[in-house]
Amino acid sequence: MAASEISGPRTYGNWRKPTSPGIHGLGMAGTMVLLGGMVLVVLAMLVSIWLAVAFGVVVALALVPLLLRDRHGRNGLQRSTARFAFARGKSSGKNVYRSGPLGRTAHGTCQLPGLAAASTLAEGTDAHGNPFALLSVPSTNHHTAVLQCDADGASLVDEDQVDTWVAHWGQWLASLAYEPGLVACSVTIEAAPDPGTRLEREITDNIDPAAPALAQEVLHEVMRTYPAGSATLTTRIALTYSGAARPGQKRRDIAAMSELIGLRLPGLASNLSMTGAGPARPMSAADLTDAVRVAYDPSVSVLVEEARGDGGTGITWNDAGPIGAEEAWDHYRHDGAHSITWSMSEAPRGEVFSSVLTSLLLPHPDISRKRVTLLYRPHDPATAARVVERDHKDALFKAQQAKVENARDSVGVRAAEQAAREEATGAGVVRFGMLVTATVLDRDDLERAAAAVDNLSAPARVALRRVHGSQASAFAAALPIGIVLPHHLRVPQAVRDAM
Repeated sequence: MAASEISGPRTYGNWRKPTSPGIHGLGMAGTMVLLGGMVLVVLAMLVSIWLAVAFGVVVALALVPLLLRDRHGRNGLQRSTARFAFARGKSSGKNVYRSGPLGRTAHGTCQLPGLAAASTLAEGTDAHGNPFALLSVPSTNHHTAVLQCDADGASLVDEDQVDTWVAHWGQWLASLAYEPGLVACSVTIEAAPDPGTRLEREITDNIDPAAPALAQEVLHEVMRTYPAGSATLTTRIALTYSGAARPGQKRRDIAAMSELIGLRLPGLASNLSMTGAGPARPMSAADLTDAVRVAYDPSVSVLVEEARGDGGTGITWNDAGPIGAEEAWDHYRHDGAHSITWSMSEAPRGEVFSSVLTSLLLPHPDISRKRVTLLYRPHDPATAARVVERDHKDALFKAQQAKVENARDSVGVRAAEQAAREEATGAGVVRFGMLVTATVLDRDDLERAAAAVDNLSAPARVALRRVHGSQASAFAAALPIGIVLPHHLRVPQAVRDAM
């Protein structure tokens, strides 16, 4: 992220989506198919002209799906593969989840479904003696700690202060590249109705019985009326580390990762104070369990809040999931709620202000619970240098293919050159994405919620694509539990990028 050097309000931009070099938008994989097919056609001509024509038709049919792209940049092969995979899973019943005493899970528990099914939750202690939840995913050997922040907000804040917060946030993200073993970071901002339980408990515990009757009446009226229509915004930052073997170090288990993360967590939390995130504290195992339980079943939010005020809910990680869930092509049903998740297909073009995401983050009356998750994967300095140089070469290659100069290609070349210069002077390179989840309590309200998200994404200048065929996985990835989607794909990320 780079700030423009102009007077007036500061703007930000210069983010680039990784592209694959290829002939006329085919990408690396399509280009290799084309070149390989041409070689086969030439060899077939030595045998028979009709055999060469047959090979040519086959190659052409193979390239057509790679050329047909929708407005989100997905080609026909990707769309058809997603449709086939979902139909296959649905035919085998993999889209239906049943747990509990009468369910299909072992021991009659309500464990999390899908990608988080095998996850385990432990609790460690950081260097300052504070307990923190350590969520582990055995399949990827990833271990996640979560920080909860009380963000200050930008209301009535000077513009210079906001610019300072953004600058420090950029520095904090860049510093993640030097974190040993860190593979991903996610920031989840959740907007949900405020049940008023905390306000009621605060007033009840502090009201003076000897106070004047008018004062007590005013406080009780505040307790009754203030929660109506109000909402709470919670911010959680998930830091995901890998326990894989590194040069000079062997593979680390949960105990070793708990010690490592416990030593790193206080420093990361303290560095957030200058980013506008407010006080940051590690979430305990009970806090994280309750948050995930409410995400899968929003109807218990009031009960969970009341139980927390009385000493705790007692919910364990094995019972944090839903009793039942069913994944459809374009939405996800979990217990008594229905959700739709979108992914960002394109970041805002051009330069934007620091308030570009404000409308998307604020609560909306047509959405019961809204979760916006920013996903970050920092590159280490060595990888960052290779990425920006390769991106510069790809931009030049694409621009040189056109006979007539294309304005968008020219802008892309200049942006790639600027990114290379900034990286050479010490700037960090981070891959980022976004997931937006809208949850409603009634199936009939889903389309209204979808329309609301479309209206909210327009001022943010973000292109959102509904996650078809993977709603359950996207819902889990939008939670602050450290699910890194590229590490759970059957097709390697390098192959997907080449398409």
